[in-house]
Amino acid sequence: MKLGAHMFITGGLHKAIESGEALNCETIQIFTKSNRSWTAKPLSEDEIQVFNEKQSGTTISPIFAHNTYLINLCATDSQTYQKSYAGMKLELDRAEQLQLPFIVMHPGSHMKAGEKEGLERIAETLQKLLYETEGSKVKVLLETTAGQGTNLGYKFEHLAILLKLINYPDRTGTCFDTCHTFAAGYDFKTEKGYEIVIADYESTVGLESIQVFHLNDSINDCGSFVDRHEHIGKGYIGTEGFRHFLNDKRFKDIPGVLETPKDKDYKEDEMNLRVLRSLIE
Repeated sequence: MKLGAHMFITGGLHKAIESGEALNCETIQIFTKSNRSWTAKPLSEDEIQVFNEKQSGTTISPIFAHNTYLINLCATDSQTYQKSYAGMKLELDRAEQLQLPFIVMHPGSHMKAGEKEGLERIAETLQKLLYETEGSKVKVLLETTAGQGTNLGYKFEHLAILLKLINYPDRTGTCFDTCHTFAAGYDFKTEKGYEIVIADYESTVGLESIQVFHLNDSINDCGSFVDRHEHIGKGYIGTEGFRHFLNDKRFKDIPGVLETPKDKDYKEDEMNLRVLRSLIE
C-alpha cells in the first residue's frame, strides 16, 4: 500500500506536495479550497501551472482530493441542496484543472427522509453531475461512513446500491475508511474478523471499486456509530487491525492516507506513518 496523509494547503496548493515530500509520503490527499466555504476564488493560471509543475516533478502519486464536508447531495432543504450541487460541480472542475484523478466524498445525510429516498437522490444527483462533466477524467469515490446521525454509507449495501444506480463505472469507485467502517460495526481487529469483513465487501461492493484507504484508528469501540479519529494503535482498532490491511497483497498499490489529528508541523503524521511502516512485513 502506498502510504501518506492529508496535507494542508496553507500558503498555496503546491505547499501540500512540499509537505508530503518532507514526510516521505508516497501519496497525499488535499482539499482544493477552504473546507469551510461553499465557494472559492477561481484558480489562476499561475496557481494551476505551479501545482502541475510541482506534481510532475514529484514521486508522490496519486495526489487526490476530498470534497468539502458542507456538501450534502441528498439534502432535503432546497437551498442546501442547490449549494451542494453547485459546490460538488466546483469540486469536480477544480480537480480536473489540477489533474487530480479522483475526489473522495461522504455520500450524504438523508435528514430523516429515509435511507431509500436519500440513496436515490444522491445517485440521481451524481449521475447529473457526471453527465454535466462528461469528458472529465476525475472519478468520484464514495466513502464508507460511521453511520452517525442520518449519514448514509455505513452499510456496504449502501455503496453497492449507489454505484449501481449512478451507473458510471468508469468515473466512480469507493474509499474504505478504517475508523468509519469499524465504528459502523464491522470488526476487523482479528485475522478471522478481517477476512470476514473483506469477503463481505468483495461480495457486496467489489474490491476492485476501492481506490483509496483512509487509515484512521477509532476513539470509540466497534458499533459505536461515532466518527472520531485516533492515532494509529492508540484507539480501539489497535495496530494489529492495520497490519491486516497493510500486508494484504490485493491492496499493494492502493493509496492509504492518514486523517488523524495533527498540528501544522505534521509531527503526529510523522509518528503515525512510522507506526504504519513498521507493520509492513
